Amino acid sequence: MITIDIDKETCIKCGKCVKVCPAYILTQESPKDEIGLRNIQTCIACGHCVAICPTDSVIHSEFPVHKVHTLNRDILPTPDQVMELCRARRSNRAFLSSPVPKEYLHQIVDAAHLAPTASNGQEVSFTLVTNPELLKQIAEITINTFEATVKKITNPFINPFINLIVPGAKEAVPQLNAVISKHRSGTDAILRGAKAVLLIHTPSTSNFGRQDANLAYQNASLMAESLGVSQFYTGYVCIAIDMDKKRKLAKLLNIEGTIHAGMALSMPAFKFPKYTDRKELNLTVF
Repeated sequence: MITIDIDKETCIKCGKCVKVCPAYILTQESPKDEIGLRNIQTCIACGHCVAICPTDSVIHSEFPVHKVHTLNRDILPTPDQVMELCRARRSNRAFLSSPVPKEYLHQIVDAAHLAPTASNGQEVSFTLVTNPELLKQIAEITINTFEATVKKITNPFINPFINLIVPGAKEAVPQLNAVISKHRSGTDAILRGAKAVLLIHTPSTSNFGRQDANLAYQNASLMAESLGVSQFYTGYVCIAIDMDKKRKLAKLLNIEGTIHAGMALSMPAFKFPKYTDRKELNLTVF
């Protein structure tokens, strides 16, 4: 059970905690009035009140002293530096044979774990795969799923109705066949020889699991870029996961719940010295 209290001896009644609380638990009738509390049971333990208090006067059971840290804003990147990092971000699939250092992988996962989640549910979990045999099995399960799917779509009894059941299914067959053919010819068309895969998943009951997982992915992606680790979104793997009702990949890795996103990681064979413009920005402003 969450408990919250205000240290009236140190509180300067600035009201910042009241303004940042998303659950409207903290109250202040007028400027410089004492801070009050209501409906504490609705607290989502986001920590905003603790993080904003300049005098450490908010006493929160979920955030004892050892869980509260002072930010060093002097080392935060400038907007120009962040923009340059975004420009540098590419889905580089040209890898070295060397593994990704373990400390890099841990930093990438830590960054993903810091991403915001809906209602501060923090239901996102991570599975990091570096075992070469398991990486091969991830690719094989993906290809097997594609083959089974193509077989169903092209079944003469199902084919006439397939687009009514799954819109666009017929149009996907040529691309799936191309991936299958390339992989069966000996080219790793799924993971491209990546040395690690990070899978991001949530409980099946999570209402915003996919959104939370992809927010985590973005954090991980930018951290990987800052570390000089190449990465790409495992789109084929995620498509196969959605297709496979038997949950073969989840069972292989003992993952409970739903896998929403995946990232393949390796050290780059080379770094891009330039970036190219994207299509013209499509922005509507009201």
